[in-house]
Amino acid sequence: MQGMRIASPAAFSHKLPSSAASIASAQVANADTLRTQSRHPPARLASVQCQAQRGGRAQAIAAPANVESESSLKVSISNRDKENWTAIKIEAENQPGLLTKITSTLRDLNLQVQKAEVNTVGNKLVADTFYVVTASGKKLSNAEIAVAKQRLLGLPTAVFQDKAIRPVGVELGGEDKDEAARMELIHRLKDLYLRNDVVAVQESIINHVEYTIGRSRYKFESFEAYHAVAHSVRDRLIESWNDTEQHFQKVNPKRVYYLSMEFLMGRSLLNSLYNLDVKNLYGEALRQLGYDLETLKEEERDAALGNGGLGRLAACFLDSMATLNYPAWGYGMRYQYGMFRQTLENGFQHEQPDYWLNFSNPWEIERVSTKYDIKFYGHVEQYTDSQGRGRFTWVPGERVEAVAYDNPIPGYGTGNTINLRLWAGKPSAEFDLQSFNTGDYVAAILAKQRAETISSVLYPDDRTYQGKELRLKQQHFMVSATLQDIVRRFKEHETDLEKLPEKVTLQLNDTHPTIGVAELMRILMDDEGLGWTKSWAIVTSVFAFTNHTVLPEALEKWPVSLMERLLPRHMQIIYQINFLYLEDLKKRVGDDWSRISRMSIIEEGDPKQVRMAYLALVASHTVNGVAAIHSDLIKTTIFKDFHGIWPEKFQNKTNGVTQRRWLAFCNPGLRALISEVVGSEAWITDLTQLKQLEKHADDAGLQERWMAVKHDNKKRLAALVKKLTGATVSTDALFDIQVKRIHEYKRQLLNMLSVIHRYERIKKMSPEERQHVVPRVVIVGGKAAPGYDMAKRIIKLVSAIGDVVNGDPDVGDLLKVFFLPDYNVSLAETIIPASDLSQHISTAGTEASGTSNMKFAMNGGLIIGTLDGANVEIAEEIGHDNMFIFGVEAHEVPHLREQRREYRPDPRFNKVVELLRQGRFGWTDIFAPICEAIDGQYGGDYYLLANDFASYLDAQDRVDAAFKDKQRWARMSILSTAGSGKFSSDRTIADYARDIWRIEPVKIPVHRPGVN
Repeated sequence: MQGMRIASPAAFSHKLPSSAASIASAQVANADTLRTQSRHPPARLASVQCQAQRGGRAQAIAAPANVESESSLKVSISNRDKENWTAIKIEAENQPGLLTKITSTLRDLNLQVQKAEVNTVGNKLVADTFYVVTASGKKLSNAEIAVAKQRLLGLPTAVFQDKAIRPVGVELGGEDKDEAARMELIHRLKDLYLRNDVVAVQESIINHVEYTIGRSRYKFESFEAYHAVAHSVRDRLIESWNDTEQHFQKVNPKRVYYLSMEFLMGRSLLNSLYNLDVKNLYGEALRQLGYDLETLKEEERDAALGNGGLGRLAACFLDSMATLNYPAWGYGMRYQYGMFRQTLENGFQHEQPDYWLNFSNPWEIERVSTKYDIKFYGHVEQYTDSQGRGRFTWVPGERVEAVAYDNPIPGYGTGNTINLRLWAGKPSAEFDLQSFNTGDYVAAILAKQRAETISSVLYPDDRTYQGKELRLKQQHFMVSATLQDIVRRFKEHETDLEKLPEKVTLQLNDTHPTIGVAELMRILMDDEGLGWTKSWAIVTSVFAFTNHTVLPEALEKWPVSLMERLLPRHMQIIYQINFLYLEDLKKRVGDDWSRISRMSIIEEGDPKQVRMAYLALVASHTVNGVAAIHSDLIKTTIFKDFHGIWPEKFQNKTNGVTQRRWLAFCNPGLRALISEVVGSEAWITDLTQLKQLEKHADDAGLQERWMAVKHDNKKRLAALVKKLTGATVSTDALFDIQVKRIHEYKRQLLNMLSVIHRYERIKKMSPEERQHVVPRVVIVGGKAAPGYDMAKRIIKLVSAIGDVVNGDPDVGDLLKVFFLPDYNVSLAETIIPASDLSQHISTAGTEASGTSNMKFAMNGGLIIGTLDGANVEIAEEIGHDNMFIFGVEAHEVPHLREQRREYRPDPRFNKVVELLRQGRFGWTDIFAPICEAIDGQYGGDYYLLANDFASYLDAQDRVDAAFKDKQRWARMSILSTAGSGKFSSDRTIADYARDIWRIEPVKIPVHRPGVN
């Protein structure tokens, strides 16, 4: 535990005496003395009586009363002979915070409230009566009454006008007077927002230490301090969150629901503090308590709810939806263990469970009453309803309960706070009880395990049938709970489900949630009683689909046999969707059976499979790609046939990232410098303002300060490398970064082949020649899927190269190579601001977009890359001269693959491959399959490493030359940031809202001071 600068317990032993003289001398403590004030007995509204003001109500306080008044404030205090308490009646103007102020004053007087009558007289006055006793449980003496009256009359009636007034949010009136009085009381008890000052924050933290964490307020460790701080921040989030939901309920706008199997949120503490604009406040409050905010943030585990770019994109989108005030929710899975925690043992990846929830998640709220029955297996029965219509009912073989966990998502510079609802699997109470009642405890335990397994791990290994089944169960589990929840929420306002498209739009983040198409059809037909035609009209009006790949093998498919067994009703519905769709298709294309077969949702083959992307295409009103080149490619490759039929469905929505987390929050030094140069912090919500940096790019003074910020960030990364690897690196070296999911198409292998070439070249240099070499620190990070053998071999190769290079005294600091394990959002927040060069080198035409390239560019890191994904648009924005572009273009790739066997690679390529074969870095048996895969004669070199190798080395030479020219490099870095304005997720979300979702911002009325 860090040393708390706090008084000893003895300093807190003082109690306010009950004598009149002592009460008279007690003063309200200021901010400095509050921390050494005694702990008073709490005031309790032990029995709150809420009474509407009615004529003829009995007099609450017997005469004679001691009455004084000051302007509109009246105080009456009296003792009844037969009662053992003193009655204090206060009449005043009804102002926000009045009830809180009165009760806190009574608490300062060391008076305990035994009962209270809280009444509203009309709209302007209150008449509140408090029955109090002293700390010793006695009535007040006449002297004590005099002191209490004096203090209460000192309540300034205007003191509440500058406070943060909470809106009512609900209708307080109504015919039921008792209910109206109850609602009025509830509102008055919390009619002010939590105060945002140092003392209020400290009090909130200490309260949570004692009452939420259950620790002594005098002694608590850093971990408990983090949890107390998190709960304190969450209290403030919940205020805005409730206000937002109440306003949305009142306005009832059209809402978007973002369905994703991944949300890679990262840590929440600093992000929430920044978005609430209370980071400095909490930092100072903690400093006075003896803690450091920057240290406490390390106690938070990254939320293990995603893996790579797909999940991080979803998280950025939620941040932008909240900031732009769109009525939106995210829906996903609450994974207990995430994907896995990556460790390296002897350079090999090992997967460990990520126990991120072991010590609880203070940011989430479990909604035990929000749960839905999720069905699996069983069979379908047909029956005739009361109107003579044929109906179907699914008789499940297994039921699982989905329980909701809500996570507030605050916007920046706004009161709007939206929701991310995640689902966790629990055993069905009905099945569990039945098993226990019959004594079959083993069956009950197994049912519990099966239920909880559904939400245990992100992307279970699908090389086995069991793995495939679990993945499909996860997807159905998530969308079924989500759609049941959305329909329920819709029906709170509307009874006509045909109006669902007027209030709801559902965005599918890739193919994973596509089973929702069949599930919504099932809900509408089987649960709600609609016919096929109406149900299909609703479904095709609410769904929109984002595709994230150009690789045919990445398009999700499920064996029909698995679907029929696990989701029999859904397979029936998919068959019917496909039948009607193909009947319509025949009218369009005639007897082109080859095309009809290509476009069928059901892929004929062994095994027969359901093409989930095609189901999404058929059912969605809009389909979008995520970068200009990607959107063009899907129209001409994987979805060419569909584009020919429905060209109007296809759009492009280039991805973006939130500049708040990925620049303003993770790079405070650059944030301050940018704000100084452009004249304000408006760019934090309008990234196009970074364009103003262009005219200053040649300013030598700015260049020097710019690179000084970069150097400070490199020091932070060097410290992280030291912590993780034990190695010391030079911060004067060029920091060369490639961090992303490990995959052959992302070509970490190409990077490593160039590192081998660089290493061998340095080894052959004379000492004089080495003096002209640009020192490099090469950092690679990312996870390989557990079943992806080649990716795991590549990780081992990085480690093996590092073992040789880092220990070679001939090379010294001229080249260092590291693989940083367990790459996640928090690591990225340190790595990205420190990058000099980042590598985005996928084979042209294989990366849909990529978003890490945008993050690096925003932070002034220069890019070496192919013309693939978002690299194309980044080059257009910042200028090709400010990137290091190499390699073949996407339209050349198919032909080059056909000709790869005849292609003769650059001799340097053959040389480095031969070094691997010969065991230059050991582990020849491990690396032999790598060498075969990139050999055009054997493995085919599908990702064209040989074709791009010479161009890649030339680009690396250009990098070295530019880095030697410090002014040129600084200018390019500034222009990289200046050209990043397009790549904000704010722009992306605004485009989705306008062109696809057709929703408008709904900004809640602002009441909290400091919020725009």
